[in-house]
Formats: sequence, C-alpha cells, structure tokens
Amino acid sequence: MGILRGRRNDDVEVRRLRMREKLLSIGDDFWIEDSHGARAYRVNGKAMRVRDTFVLEDPSGREVATIQERKLSVRDKVAIERDGRTVATVHKALVGFRDRFAIDLADGPDLKAHGNIVDHEYEIERDGDPVARVSKRWFRVRDTYGIEIEPDEDEALVLAMVVALESLTD
Repeated sequence: MGILRGRRNDDVEVRRLRMREKLLSIGDDFWIEDSHGARAYRVNGKAMRVRDTFVLEDPSGREVATIQERKLSVRDKVAIERDGRTVATVHKALVGFRDRFAIDLADGPDLKAHGNIVDHEYEIERDGDPVARVSKRWFRVRDTYGIEIEPDEDEALVLAMVVALESLTD
C-alpha cells in the first residue's frame, strides 16, 4: 500500500499516517492517508443519526470500527465498536490536566492521551509507554497532522481513538 514507515531516534520502525484538521462533520467523508497521499482508511461521517457516528473503513470499504458519541452520561464519552461490541471508550479524565483523556479498553490495559489535543500535539500511552504520537510537525501541508503508531499496535483501533479524541474536542 506504500505507507510511510519512519524511524524514531531510537531506530524503531513506526508507521506514519496523516489526517486533515477540522475533519469531523457529520455527513462528510474523508481519507486518512499515508505520507505520499495514498488512501489508507476512510472515515465515513454518518448523517441522519441521533448521535455523532463515524465508521472507519479500510480502502476496500470493509468496516473496521464504529466511533459513536454517548452523551447520556455525566461526561461525554465516545465508544469504539467492532462487530457490535464496544472495544474501547474514550472520555475526559475526571482529574488532572486540561487535555487529558482516558481510554478504557474492554480487553487489555487502559490507555491515556495527554498533551495539546486541540492543537494535535499529543501522545497516547499504555503504562507510560507510547502507543502513538500525534503531531503537526511531520507534514508541511497546512491543516494536516500526522499520526505515528508504534509497531505491533492495532492500527485501526489507534486511528479510531484519534477520531474519537477529535470528536470530543471539536
């Protein structure tokens, strides 16, 4: 597929993709691309739904995750589902810094996102170890930011988390 694989300073191979800023409006579809502009994933903003819903699809149109807002609780949450089962829930952390989010996984250790999420300069971590980094610094294209995903991570799930965070901060 031609996805850019970069190397961090410690010589670990990572995958970098890019997204446009201000991308989440219901009814709009957009592509997550590699650094060469090849389409890697499509985010389909489902219109005509009570809650904001986005479907993450692979290039062939196969659904890999559904990202859906849950606004009936004390704090806004976004659920990430696969095959009708919630696999992760993203929500603002109750305590801590301004831009700190908790990502509760159905299977496995929970994650945290922290940094400047609104400006697309943040990390997603598991037990203090990076899972993904989001930054505007990797691309010179205006209104574009990059997502750097660690090897052996569930790429589609990480991208769904980024879309969920974007929808919570929009």
